[in-house]
Amino acid sequence: MKYFIQNLGCQMNQADSERIQSVFGQMGLERTDDEAEARVLGMVACSVRQKAIDKVYSKIHEWNERKEHQNLVTFVSGCILPADEEKFQKRFDLVFSISDLPKVPDLFRQYGVVTPLSQFTGSVQAPPAPTLRDRLGMSTLEPFWKVTPSYSSRFEAFVPIQNGCDKFCTFCAVPYTRGREVSRPSGDILAEVRTLVEQGYKSITLLGQNVNSYGLDRPGQEMNFAQLLAEVGRLGEEGGHRFWTYFTSPHPRDMTRDVLETIAKYPVLAKQIHLPLQSGDDHVLIRMNRNHSMDRYRMLVSDVRDLLPTATLFTDIIVGFTGETDDQFASTLRAMEEFRYQMAFIAQYSPRPGAASARWDDDVAPETKKERLQVLTEILRQTSLEYNQTLVGRTVPVLVEKADRKSGYLSGKTEGKISVRFPSIDESLIGSFLDLKIESAVPFSVEGKLISF
Repeated sequence: MKYFIQNLGCQMNQADSERIQSVFGQMGLERTDDEAEARVLGMVACSVRQKAIDKVYSKIHEWNERKEHQNLVTFVSGCILPADEEKFQKRFDLVFSISDLPKVPDLFRQYGVVTPLSQFTGSVQAPPAPTLRDRLGMSTLEPFWKVTPSYSSRFEAFVPIQNGCDKFCTFCAVPYTRGREVSRPSGDILAEVRTLVEQGYKSITLLGQNVNSYGLDRPGQEMNFAQLLAEVGRLGEEGGHRFWTYFTSPHPRDMTRDVLETIAKYPVLAKQIHLPLQSGDDHVLIRMNRNHSMDRYRMLVSDVRDLLPTATLFTDIIVGFTGETDDQFASTLRAMEEFRYQMAFIAQYSPRPGAASARWDDDVAPETKKERLQVLTEILRQTSLEYNQTLVGRTVPVLVEKADRKSGYLSGKTEGKISVRFPSIDESLIGSFLDLKIESAVPFSVEGKLISF
């Protein structure tokens, strides 16, 4: 019996999907990318963005129509608001949280799915009895984290280190979909990273809603984020393997100088920083409940430039947040010009049910939001191009990722996550580090030629 999973949302959802695939594999199911041949159909959903939820409703409508002439089982999991979960219960056969993943074989059996599911007697670890931590609403994720994922790539992996969020930004629904911050035991994290390194993985990303708050929920019992990064760095030194370690996403409130000092110390800790800005105006940041000022953010960027002079800087920005005036948007524009990002993920604000700002008037006109997005995008194009032009003539290491859309080319990324393509049809190079001489640059990407294997 074959299954199909459509993954929506962020890299955390991708990591969740890889663990779901592992459990399904133990249950005797076979993965397929062709949903037409699958009899188990599911989605790892994202309630954080309305467009993602709209895709869920569209897809389950399509699948339920197929049920009129096929025997199918549908399921949904992932990052889901309670209001959405209640609606999904009426449309999907099975709805389960990620923390309940070890119970999935039993859920399928109870639903009446037959061979090979009904005969599954594998060793997916059962969750422990509820503890005081559970009864207080801080449900443990250790059984889920114990599931060995079925990685989607043979050279790139995503390793969850933390789940949930305690920041309660007013625009964000994550605390209501994933709960409060819970740190994964560092021993388990490092064991997974060590295994990946020994298996030859070249890119490892540590995942969490606020990775740099790692360990703060277990003071005195667990290491902090800088210490965790240092342990990963030492793994790189001990093993002698070449790999790049990334992390996403940090929060400016919890970012500390010792994290940047640690990255500077170890070669396997990639020199690329993603530091969400969201807005360049202090008053908007207060309404967003970001709990940091622009002065604080500016100090962090200064530390990045001082300690990691070769690092690229990425960010997230929301335009048209409730009540954002022209003057406040102008502050964000000036911040974009000041920090000169290599990449920015810019989104037009839209209210999410469950988030605090959903109760406020969405009073910035859609055409104004669109115009502001276009203005910032043009600045980003300029700063991206100017940085990429500094790479021209240089030889840089690149991790080859895939065949490029341009025929006869492969593409990959530099350590700073700048996209690169180069002429080659040798797909055996995918997953390898290569030295490329950069010959030309455009906004958001560069082009080079192969120097060595």
